[in-house]
Amino acid sequence: MSLFNVFSISGSAVSAQSKRLNVVASNMANADSVAGPDGKAYKARQVTFEATPVPGSDVAGVRITGISENEAPGRRAHEPGHPMADADGYVTHSNVSVVDEMVNMISASRSYQNNVEVMNTARQLLSKTLQMGQ
Repeated sequence: MSLFNVFSISGSAVSAQSKRLNVVASNMANADSVAGPDGKAYKARQVTFEATPVPGSDVAGVRITGISENEAPGRRAHEPGHPMADADGYVTHSNVSVVDEMVNMISASRSYQNNVEVMNTARQLLSKTLQMGQ
C-alpha cells in the first residue's frame, strides 16, 4: 500500500464522520420536538457505513450507504392542553436519546480527529522522505 492511499482512505473516513456529526447534530436539535416537517414526531436518524474499494489499489475506504430512521416509538406524555395532543390527551415526543447521541457524537468526533492525525502523519512522512532525497 502506498502512502498516497492513506490520504484516500482517511479522506473518505473524514468525510463520512463529518456527515455522521451532521446527523447527530440534527438529532440533538430535534430531541425535544413533538412534530417534524411531516407533522409527526421526529424520529432519530442513524448513518450506515460500508467499506468501498479505493480506485487503483487493493485497500478499502469508507462511504455512507444510507441514513435510516429509528423506528422505536417516541416518548408519550400526558399533556391534555397541548395543541398536538391526541384524543386521550397524550403527546408523542421524538425518540431521540440525548445520552446515546452524545456518545455517538464523541465517537464520531474522535474518529474524525484520528483520521486527520493519520493524514498529518502521512504528510510529515512524505515531507521527511523528500528532504532525505536532497
